[in-house]
Amino acid sequence: MEQYTQVGTYRVHQELLDFVSAHVLPGAETGHQFWQGVERILDEFIPRNEALLHERESFERLLQKWYSEQKQDFDLVGYERFLQSIGYIEPVVPDFSIDVSGVDSEITQQAGPQLVVPLDNARYALNAANARWGSLYDALYGTDVIDEADGKTKSAGYNPVRGKAVIAYAKQYLDDTFPLLTGSHRDAEGYAVRADEPYAIINGQDVPFSNDCFVGYVGNPDSPTSLVLVHNGLHAELKFDRNHPIGRTDGAGLTDIELESALSAIVDCEDSVAAVNARDKVHLYKNWLGLMDGTLEATFTKGGKPLKRQLNEDRRYTGRNGRDVVLPGRSLLFIRNVGHLMTTDLMLDNQGREVPEGILDGIFTSLIASRHLDSKRNSRERSIYIVKPKMHGSKEVTFTNDLFDAIEDVLDLPRHTLKVGVMDEERRTSLNLKNCIERVKGRIVFINTGFLDRTGDEIHTSLTFGPMRKKGEMKTSAWLDAYERLNVLTGLAADFYQQAQIGKGMWAMPDKMRDMMREKVAHAESGATTAWVPSPTAATLHALHYHQVDAFRVQRELVQRPFDIDSERKRLLEIPLATRVYTDDEVREELENNLQGLLGYVVRWVEQGVGCSKVPDIHHIGLMEDRATLRISSQHVANWLYHGVCKREQVEATMYRMAEVVDKQNAADPNYRPMTPDVTDSIAYQAAKDLVFQGTDSPSGYTEPILHRRRRQFLTQSTLELNLKGGASS
Repeated sequence: MEQYTQVGTYRVHQELLDFVSAHVLPGAETGHQFWQGVERILDEFIPRNEALLHERESFERLLQKWYSEQKQDFDLVGYERFLQSIGYIEPVVPDFSIDVSGVDSEITQQAGPQLVVPLDNARYALNAANARWGSLYDALYGTDVIDEADGKTKSAGYNPVRGKAVIAYAKQYLDDTFPLLTGSHRDAEGYAVRADEPYAIINGQDVPFSNDCFVGYVGNPDSPTSLVLVHNGLHAELKFDRNHPIGRTDGAGLTDIELESALSAIVDCEDSVAAVNARDKVHLYKNWLGLMDGTLEATFTKGGKPLKRQLNEDRRYTGRNGRDVVLPGRSLLFIRNVGHLMTTDLMLDNQGREVPEGILDGIFTSLIASRHLDSKRNSRERSIYIVKPKMHGSKEVTFTNDLFDAIEDVLDLPRHTLKVGVMDEERRTSLNLKNCIERVKGRIVFINTGFLDRTGDEIHTSLTFGPMRKKGEMKTSAWLDAYERLNVLTGLAADFYQQAQIGKGMWAMPDKMRDMMREKVAHAESGATTAWVPSPTAATLHALHYHQVDAFRVQRELVQRPFDIDSERKRLLEIPLATRVYTDDEVREELENNLQGLLGYVVRWVEQGVGCSKVPDIHHIGLMEDRATLRISSQHVANWLYHGVCKREQVEATMYRMAEVVDKQNAADPNYRPMTPDVTDSIAYQAAKDLVFQGTDSPSGYTEPILHRRRRQFLTQSTLELNLKGGASS
């Protein structure tokens, strides 16, 4: 039995109460005032939260009814008029500018990569926080950016042939980004700082840099051990050591180039974690506290050696006129709360019902961060950055703004200390994005397209209207192009330029860095000042794109172009139905792709509590999966089932075959429980079936209700098995 303590009219889980009392608010009187404030917030916002969820359900019923009546006579003009008549599309607010203050320079002045990482894993969270700087040499040597032809193989030890290719790539980066007045960095015999200016030494002569790029150095200015340069707002640190094995082979003694990489990172309480009960949630809050107060550590074994990871310190250099230059050693941290849908057993009301998880996330993540604002360890502007996902339309954004006001009042924080990042990942938000931004214009610091969740909502919203096109073909849909463009242009129209971030979504293939380097530059070229990456290595490589492309310059150019919001929104309304009848082979391949990925993710979520991991797809390519990809796969199969593109028997047979594939892919994992041959005994397999066959009824197509229920069932069953085993052994 879980233990609770009555606090006012609510019951608080004992683990949460003990954590807050011992580690966050040790003063009894302060704690009493805080819990009174929590009670006031819950009393006001629980009914409002429920009303918003009822409105989602109402819209869904109205849409499906209209689809059933208009299938034969559908036209885009009539569709838009209908959506306006029911309030799904809101009257557009007059033009405005956001008015935010106290925003850190990583958001306003720099453009670069953003990491997203599960908060339940301390090691990953520390990796993300420390990914502010990354080794370019390591990123190139260890990935497929450098091919393995002509002896450039990745061998167990150091391969000098591959190393030479890495150095050539890095020197070309220096020539492209920090060109010399004459000659090439390849010919440098050393570097020096003279009269507060950097020089390369070539043929015994000092050669100046073409551009003003100097920031600082470490060591003797005639032969520094580090030289820091800046381009497009991003820093690069050249490291020198002629006694180092790499430095001995380089004419200038260059051993590495460390790039400023993940300017910011989102530590996640939502899609990338499997937190289904109070114990899980308190664990997240403890890790968040460790990041805020600097005490978080992770001990692990790598290569047979015990290692301990801690937060990096800031970096210090000597700048012009001998002044100290301090650059941040850690990424600026955002925390992603959950959305409005789910409830949690962290607290119970007077009828024993769980309370909305998103409200408590807002309260407790803000409380923890607020205790450490003066240290400026994270935000030098004393701000708290919260990403709010899965909001539908401006009413739900207004709810978040009001909730943040109330939290600030309870915590005695200045208004708009809590900054918000609005995820543009639901259809009703995309269609009303200008209104959504206006509702939080005093605290908004980013908008970000989440094309995976957005595609899942696109499928679910029009699920009964007709069969959707294949997932691969979805990328060429008119709505998706309009969605990505509309996000950038709407943000710029609200004066996001050098006030707030405009972001793009995740590169999901961590092992395909060569492809990422070819494709993801498009995010910077689109005017986005940040984009998500799956690893610190990917952040270092993606940082190169922001040296190649000045995203702020792109934004300045976009602002000068005409922007017709109405025509873009009409494209956004084009429903991505299949344009042809698919062959039997195409249907089979699509089902296999969807169901194999679905099972590979669900089995780890339900039975191992892993919310984000590299899951091999049907071609054994590792994809970084979280609940967003699961939402697409489950909704796509549910849509095809509904419209008879496939039959239930076909889906069940395919699911079993794909479970066998997933079992083989995980055979080396000692903690893995095979789903086959007795799938009726596999809770993970049953969860996968629920996601598909109950997909039409799942609210907004979200996977959380089913996953949480099945994970809790698994935990209960595991506890019973342990108890029975213990009883038998005694």
